[in-house]
Amino acid sequence: MKKILVSACLAGCKCRYDGESQTEDYICELVKSNCAICVCPEQSGGLDTPRDPSERIGDHVVSIHGVDVTEEFTLGAYEALNIAQEMEIEMAILKSESPSCGKGTIYDGTFTGKLVKGNGLTCEVLMEHGIQVMDEKEGRVWFQSLERKKG
Repeated sequence: MKKILVSACLAGCKCRYDGESQTEDYICELVKSNCAICVCPEQSGGLDTPRDPSERIGDHVVSIHGVDVTEEFTLGAYEALNIAQEMEIEMAILKSESPSCGKGTIYDGTFTGKLVKGNGLTCEVLMEHGIQVMDEKEGRVWFQSLERKKG
């Protein structure tokens, strides 16, 4: 199996904005079996952990305190792309709803928990460069289908 790119928080790394992870056991299995490469675009872009929560508003990413962190999110997105291209990765499993990694729905920029259609910056950059992106729920279905084929 070709390696895949995964959000580091899904592999148990405490790199989310709140200093926590969102561990998915199947992602941990992929990492342990050397099938996945972990990335945290926010950290790669130079942001600290923990950090203020941020949401995407159009082409910008802004923290809850109104600080524009678009540059850091963009830098992290292109770092993830560089890793994917260097490793010839064609698929990524990213954290849903994130302003960086979200696919299909993201928070609307009001910091009220409202979701809107859209993608995070990293997801968008990867997809623009031909990398298939799934969120962790879609990834779980994909992983289960692999396990059934092995079984």
